[in-house]
This record gives sequence, structure tokens and C-alpha cells, in this order.
Amino acid sequence: MPDYVLPSIGLFAAGLTSLAYIPQLYKAWPRGATGDLSLNMLIVLWLGLLLWIVYGLLKPDWVVVVANTIALALVGAVLVCKIRDLRAAEGAA
Repeated sequence: MPDYVLPSIGLFAAGLTSLAYIPQLYKAWPRGATGDLSLNMLIVLWLGLLLWIVYGLLKPDWVVVVANTIALALVGAVLVCKIRDLRAAEGAA
């Protein structure tokens, strides 16, 4: 098998799983739209992605680093939306 096949499969799989967060961000973007999302789940997922990046850097495995950096940014944006909505709900109460 040529040397480029395995990284290509990994990059394609990583791209699909990383970009899977885009629809969630699209739904979370409007104010007040994150009520069904668990804050704890988002925090744990964000930390897990961060650790995958560290793992990829130490290995070194650029596919792991790139994929998880993209996912970290998207999940981080959803997390920011969730915190924004929690703060707005606290202010309204």
C-alpha cells in the first residue's frame, strides 16, 4: 500500500467527524437555542479534544492534531453559545 493511503483515509475520516459539529453550531448560534445541550458534556468533550491534540503533538500525528483542532474550535464555539445563554437566563431571572 502506498505511504499516502493511510494518512489520506485518516484525514478524510477526521474531516467528516470534525465537521460534524457544524450543524450543532448552526443550531446553537441564535440566542437562547442551547437549552437542550448539556454544559458538562460540552466541557468534557472540549477537554477530551484538547487531550487528543496533546497526544497528536507528542506522537507526532498531524492528522490527529488537525482534526481535533478543528473539532475543538467548533465545540468551543458551541460551548461559548451555551455559556452565553446560561448567563442570559440568569440575568432574566
